[in-house]
Parts: sequence; structure tokens; C-alpha cells
Amino acid sequence: MGLEVAGAGAPEVQSKFWGIVVCFFLGNGSLFAWNSMLTIEDYYVTLFPKYHPTRVLTLVYQPFAFGLTCIFTYYEAKLNTRRRNLAGFALFFLSSLALIILDIGTKGRGGIPPYIGICIISALFGTSDALVQGGIVGDISLMCPEFIQSFLAGLAASGVLTSALRLITKAAFEDSQNGLRNGAMLFFSVTCLFELLCFLLYAYIFPKLPIVKYYRAKAASEGSMTVGSDLAAAGVKTEQDRQVEEDPQKHERLSTKQLLMQNIDYAVDIYLIYVLTLSIFPGFLSEDTGAHSLGTWYALTLISMYNVLDLIGRYVPLIKCMKITNRKVLMGAILARFLFIPAFYFTAKYGDQGYMIFLTSLLGLTNGYLTVCVLAEAPNGYKGPEQNALGNVLVVCLLAGIFSGVVLDWMWLIGKGW
Repeated sequence: MGLEVAGAGAPEVQSKFWGIVVCFFLGNGSLFAWNSMLTIEDYYVTLFPKYHPTRVLTLVYQPFAFGLTCIFTYYEAKLNTRRRNLAGFALFFLSSLALIILDIGTKGRGGIPPYIGICIISALFGTSDALVQGGIVGDISLMCPEFIQSFLAGLAASGVLTSALRLITKAAFEDSQNGLRNGAMLFFSVTCLFELLCFLLYAYIFPKLPIVKYYRAKAASEGSMTVGSDLAAAGVKTEQDRQVEEDPQKHERLSTKQLLMQNIDYAVDIYLIYVLTLSIFPGFLSEDTGAHSLGTWYALTLISMYNVLDLIGRYVPLIKCMKITNRKVLMGAILARFLFIPAFYFTAKYGDQGYMIFLTSLLGLTNGYLTVCVLAEAPNGYKGPEQNALGNVLVVCLLAGIFSGVVLDWMWLIGKGW
């Protein structure tokens, strides 16, 4: 399946741009709430200074995101993708609202009970991530590569937007009484509205785009059983799903295990990208970079630079001569990133803030660039149902890398009272 097929008719060409735009917003929504929690870490560090919130909240989030994604991936061929994604965005919205209610109810006080409540909400964010990220990546993997690139760019843009919003709210409320709290509450109010927007976009706009209907109908004709409700929501009547149920042998596809074996290098690639990145970002950058002239702005500056360069990196593969398609070269580039570990260690110990900002920017740039190279290239050459399954498998590997990186992030604390 290629772009030439999608562009065969004028409606498909005309709606492709809007499909890219919606995928960008859906990518934003998939991480906006979680990035919001990470980006207001200075507020939570102030409330819970002894509990390492930047590390603990991530450690609570990841088992739910990873474990549930594994379960959803195992059953992906039987899941209703539409209901899965809508449930995820709805839970993102309700969880973000719960953070505001919890803070109002406790009047912004610290202590164990509010901290436990925030940890529970972090777990709900992980559940939402498991529903949405794997579901949408699998869904758009059977469409054109530009949709995947746009969705991945949206994931990175969520970090940029939350960082920019946090810098604005910090500057606006820094000199006011209770400024950190007011800024954080405004932050999550915006998050609630954004998650609601993503819910509406996926429910009512995305399924009705001609190019989306085309690819989903094509996937249904190839035996996909996950797109039926999406086609129904778009008003497309098809008998493919009934035919597949009556004659399962008519549309044979590779099993999830076979897809994993054929793409084991891509699976390892995406795992290694994120195990390295999350072993440094955000915990190390928030707590282990020392005191500098930027003061409380230093950690926010580092996180913002990472997010901006991560977003830029996800657009670099659009330049064909800059995209890595050779699988061995891709693996070599990903392994070379592990040089960041000694680089960050010695920079934190001996370097000044300029070197750390540069190194953090390079970490973000390579993370975004290599992620798109892997996820946009891997589904090529497979049928719709196989592309959906492979997309889910690679998201499992991505989340496994994130979870492993979050655990390894604690090793930076060795020798510092641990």
C-alpha cells in the first residue's frame, strides 16, 4: 500500500492535509496530560520535597502504560479501535479534571494523602496512554506514512506546548502569592479543554475524512476486524467484516509473533531509543544537574530545550536524503546514543549550564529523529491488519524502553544518600 493508491482520487488528496492536521492534534492529546504533570514538577517538588515526585510519578505511570498496552496488543485483532481510543481520551480528560479537584479539595497542601491521590491519577494517565497511543499508532499504521510522522510530531509538540505554557504561567505568577499553585491550576484547566478537543476530533472529524475512510475500507477488505465501528461512524456500509467472520481463511495474515520476528531489529531499536532517553530525562535533568545561575528556571529550560529539539527531530526525516532507511545503519546510530551516558555524567560534574543545555538539546533531536525513522519505515510492505498489529507491537517495545529507562534513572542517585 502506498501513497499513489491514496492519491488516486481527488477527495483523498484534498483530505490528506486535514488528516495530517488531525493526527498532529491527536498526537498532542496522547501525551499532553502526562507532559502537563511532568512539566509542573517544580510545584510538586515544593509540595512533596522528600518523595522524589518527578521519579515516583513516572514509575507509577509506566507499569500501567506498559502492562495494559501488552494486553491490548495481544487482543488487538479483536478490539474495537474506535471505542478504545475514545475511552482513552475521555479518561485523560477526567483524570486531568481530578487533579484540579484534588488540589482544590486539599487547598494545595502537601502530605501523604494528597501524594497518594496524585499517584493514583498518574496511574490513570498510564491507563489512558495504553488505550490511546497503541490504538492510534496501530490505526494510522495502515494509512499513509505522513499520518504516522504527524502523530509522532504531535507527541513531541505536546512537550513543547506544555513547556511553553509552563514558562508563561511561571513568569506570570512567579511574584504573586501562591503563584506556583495558581499557575499549575491554570495549566491543568487548559489540559482539560485540550483533551476534550481531541475526543471530539477523533469521534466526529477524523472518521469522516475521505482518505481515512478509503484506508479503513481497504483494511476491512484485507480482513481487518478493528475498523468496523469507525466505518459505521463515517456512514460507510461494508460487508467485509461479515465475510471474514464466515470465512476466516479467506484473509490470512501473519501472526503477531511472526511480525515481531520479522521486525525484531526495529523492536530492539525503539526499545533502545527510549531506555536511553528516559534514563536521563526528566529525572536526572530535574534533580542532578547542580545549582546554576538560572536558578529555578534551569530545569524548566533544560526540559523545554529537549522538547523543542525532539519536535524538530521528528520533521527531519521528511527530507528524504536525511532519513535513515538502512536497518543496520539505523541500529548503529541508536547504539551510538549510549555515549550520552558518560557525556551527561561528566557535564553535570565538570561542565557549565551552556554545555548541559547543548547536550540536552542533542538528546531530544536524536530521540525524535530516530523514532520517526523506525515507526514510519517498519509497517511498509504489509497488509492493513498486519500494519495495525505491528504498530501495536512497536508501541509495546517503546513503552518497555520507557519503563526500563525510568527504573534505570534511579541509578543516578547512587552515592547521593542512597
